[in-house]
Amino acid sequence: MTQPPDANSGLKEKEVKRRHILPKALVVGLVAGLIASGFRMALHGAETGRIAWIERLPAGAGLLVAVGLGSLGSGLGLWLVRRFAPETAGSGIPDLKSVVLGERQLDWRRVIPVKFLAGIAGIGGGLTLGREGPTVQMGGATGLMVSTWFRVRQGEGERRALISAGAAAGLAAAFNAPLAGLIFALEELNGSFTPVVFVASFLAAVTADIVCRVVTGETPVFALHGMPGPTLHALPVCALLGVLAGFAGVLFNKSLILSLDLFDRIRSWPAPLVGAGAGAVAGLAAWAYPAMSGSGALLSERALSGEIAVRWMLLLLAGRFVLTMVSYGSGAAGGIFAPLLVLGSLGGLALGAGVHSFLPGWAAYPETFAVIGMGALFTATVRAPLTGIVLMTELTGKYDFMLPLLVSGFAAYGIAEALGDKPIYEALRERSLRRKGESPVHTAGHAIGPAA
Repeated sequence: MTQPPDANSGLKEKEVKRRHILPKALVVGLVAGLIASGFRMALHGAETGRIAWIERLPAGAGLLVAVGLGSLGSGLGLWLVRRFAPETAGSGIPDLKSVVLGERQLDWRRVIPVKFLAGIAGIGGGLTLGREGPTVQMGGATGLMVSTWFRVRQGEGERRALISAGAAAGLAAAFNAPLAGLIFALEELNGSFTPVVFVASFLAAVTADIVCRVVTGETPVFALHGMPGPTLHALPVCALLGVLAGFAGVLFNKSLILSLDLFDRIRSWPAPLVGAGAGAVAGLAAWAYPAMSGSGALLSERALSGEIAVRWMLLLLAGRFVLTMVSYGSGAAGGIFAPLLVLGSLGGLALGAGVHSFLPGWAAYPETFAVIGMGALFTATVRAPLTGIVLMTELTGKYDFMLPLLVSGFAAYGIAEALGDKPIYEALRERSLRRKGESPVHTAGHAIGPAA
């Protein structure tokens, strides 16, 4: 007789044989990879087209187009979320974690199309959100969809394993980072290591990564063009950056929750109006500096290549921070991975440039600290250090950054923990459950999806 999943230790190997889940995980990775690739290409086309259009136009016309596209896209995206699938608001990762823990159900029929279209509308219109949250949630929904195809019964642990595998595939495809996807599924979603979840997530992540590389290309997300890794002399600076990132991560988390609370006060307003307002703010920023809006990939690339002048770093950092709070607080569909990476890169570059001015031997290449800053801020905010370190290594293809990332990441982790701040996805999950009057206590055997 099949045993119910254990709330404390996750899926047990006796619940499902690993050889039975392999073909299902392969299908999950294939489908999630195709969905993520389509989402990634659509967003890239929307963002590059929007930026090119704004840059070509005269100032007055560019302002109208930037604000108009931002308002239209964000208004449409938020309307789709509120009207058809409220669980697709934000990154969707906290909601997916609740599903894995058995606290909520997941309707993949609504989540996949709404997250896809709302994400393209909002992020493509200029909201400073990332694609990774949507791809993780859509990947998890894909895992449940495939489980219905294979007639996996309600309440069985195999469904949770396939949802976790789909989430791993989504992150792997979003960043060409299969190991980060695997570790994220174990470290963040499940909080434990079990053989079946490991095997399913690993196979799905690798499959999705292969699909995405075939469709979108094999180069790392961030090409560092032969940038040397930091030397041992840079480790004290890395530790300092980690400490600063720890405080910044706590500030980010508290500000994000506050922004959601503030937007809740106008939740009775029509969704298109709220979305249009947030989009107009992003549009103004896009008009002033087109790379400021959207996912921020172009801004991160400029930081990593050292193209941003020192005098603009702190202004761009503050601007992106405010835009992220407005974009996420509005309830639009989009993740915080990419905004965190942009903020971390700008902060790391600013510190590296400052140290280089006084102690050039300790920061010979200031732009290398943009990479370190990304990993440190991610760790401080999400509190998943292994995911952050592996993610940055795969994103850049620079394995000689491992030691500096370890130093800065665990310094950031220690500061955030010492301040008693909750990891952002955990805080968002508990907030969502409280608002709905639900308890964040896992109930074994709870259904995780509608009947097939």
